[in-house]
Amino acid sequence: MRTKSPPRASQRQLPIRPRVKLWFELDGDRAFCPGVCRILEEVERTGSIKEAAVAIDRSYRFVWGKIKQVEKALGLQLVETRVGGSQEQRSALTETGRVLVREFLELRQRLFKIVDEEFAPRLRQAVAKAQDAG
Repeated sequence: MRTKSPPRASQRQLPIRPRVKLWFELDGDRAFCPGVCRILEEVERTGSIKEAAVAIDRSYRFVWGKIKQVEKALGLQLVETRVGGSQEQRSALTETGRVLVREFLELRQRLFKIVDEEFAPRLRQAVAKAQDAG
């Protein structure tokens, strides 16, 4: 009995995928990156800078410092905080913070899609060419 050979690499999705890194710069200095975006997402999700720090396995001081560093660089408030009280949500993103996170994530996904669309056919061609030559 003859077993069916696996599909050629040119006929199946290849496990290798290109990736690009996106960050925003201001005057040549990194001002916003995936790490800062994740911090802000967690602040919004948890309603707490402390809980956001726990969620990303960083210290409160580190997370607070990053938020303040980015706010200073951009000249924008990204997180609103309320001190004290029993409210569940003591920290939240400003509207500007929410827009920045949303736009960053959407741009990042569009870039991934463009890179995948450009790369996949080229890699398939290269693999097919190598298989034909071998």
